[in-house]
Amino acid sequence: MSQKFDVVVIGAGPGGYVAAIKAAQLGLSTACIEKYTDKEGKLALGGTCLNVGCIPSKALLDSSWKFHEAQVGFAIHGINHAGVTMDVPAMVGRKANIVKGLTSGVATLFKANGVTSLQGHGKLLAGKKVEITKPDGSVEIIEAENVILAPGSRPIDIPPAPVDQNVIVDSTGALEFQSVPKRLGVIGAGVIGLELGSVWSRLGSQVTVLEALDTFLLAADSAVSKEALKTLTKQGLDIKLGARVTGSKVNGEEVVVTYTDKNGEQTITFDKLIVAVGRRPVTTDLLAADSGVNLDERGFVHVDDHCATTVPGVFAIGDVVRGMMLAHKASEEGIMVVERIKGHKTQMNYDLIPSVIYTHPEIAWVGKNEQQLKAEGVEVNVGTFPFAASGRAMAANDTGGFVKVIADAKTDRVLGVHVIGPGAAELVQQGAIGMEFGTSAEDIGMMVFSHPTLSEALHEAALAVNGHAIHIANKKKR
Repeated sequence: MSQKFDVVVIGAGPGGYVAAIKAAQLGLSTACIEKYTDKEGKLALGGTCLNVGCIPSKALLDSSWKFHEAQVGFAIHGINHAGVTMDVPAMVGRKANIVKGLTSGVATLFKANGVTSLQGHGKLLAGKKVEITKPDGSVEIIEAENVILAPGSRPIDIPPAPVDQNVIVDSTGALEFQSVPKRLGVIGAGVIGLELGSVWSRLGSQVTVLEALDTFLLAADSAVSKEALKTLTKQGLDIKLGARVTGSKVNGEEVVVTYTDKNGEQTITFDKLIVAVGRRPVTTDLLAADSGVNLDERGFVHVDDHCATTVPGVFAIGDVVRGMMLAHKASEEGIMVVERIKGHKTQMNYDLIPSVIYTHPEIAWVGKNEQQLKAEGVEVNVGTFPFAASGRAMAANDTGGFVKVIADAKTDRVLGVHVIGPGAAELVQQGAIGMEFGTSAEDIGMMVFSHPTLSEALHEAALAVNGHAIHIANKKKR
């Protein structure tokens, strides 16, 4: 007789493992299936985020920024030093230790909450049965009252630049360089491309970013994207917009890339090339033909607003469904689904999912940007406050960027918060909390913010919406 669970989760990434833990906490017998293994061949929970995505990239970003600061930023603080060097294998090793600690932590949480961890490839069959193909090739079938599909995503491959994980790598390979490439190419000026390009640029690579679009950071507020392009270019990233890669040829330990731009066909040679053009949902052998679950025209699992598929009791969350591919989106979808399985009417506000790019300065936003609101015909008032006028930012010698608050001109309700600068991710989250409760710019302006903090920049930007800023000259309301 096969095992039967109240909830079976396929995938142990930030959506799947959170859903599994929440289900167990709510008293549901729960199993979570994962096939990913680490370099030692051991089961590694946590998905792309913990293993080869969010966490390891942030570890490298922090290490590389500390090295950059030691080289060029310490002198202004009166810290004198010489001969600072970077041990790249040690940096990568630190990253690996962080990953190992977090992934083993998920395993500990599974045990503490009573989640059954099953290793293998999960496939949904008809009747909410799940087939597990184990590492040794054996197959087991388990039954479930409810199934949550959380298989995640993988990097998109492009024919002009086939990944060999040696000279041409994807985002995973770019986390494992053991030395600093002299000439580094990055295809794609999105979140992943800019973050990885920043890491290796700080360590000494000559980085060229090839972006097919003519517009930089299309999803960001135009004022933020303009500031970001200026700042990242000043830091040394050569960002070529309107550059569509058409081919590549590996010659030994270098690659010649061909691309077209407004001037016609161009070629450029790199020692390493990172392909970072986006990610696609993992649905390979996920669904049996008679499972009843449908994919849309782009290969995503079709779900409703509450992540329910066309089969009662089968749900899908995270990167495999519509919307932004973000770990925090996946986690909250997992919690929503489990609570709805228990009969709660939990909903998720997809309009207030923050986005963050962990370059330096950080770039983050929540809600709508000014160009979106203009296209919708919404009349707005805008307040901005530069970190150059922030006492806390000045004390830290980190004054680039600004906070921008956008509010409805009629109701004063905050519709978007956009930040480029120190602590952007944290400041935007403050905006998200307020927006969830329908805050107005005036509300934020009336709150007491501790001094000196970076948060005061959000306070002043909110005051500036209505011409009441204290620490900058106010502009006339639009």
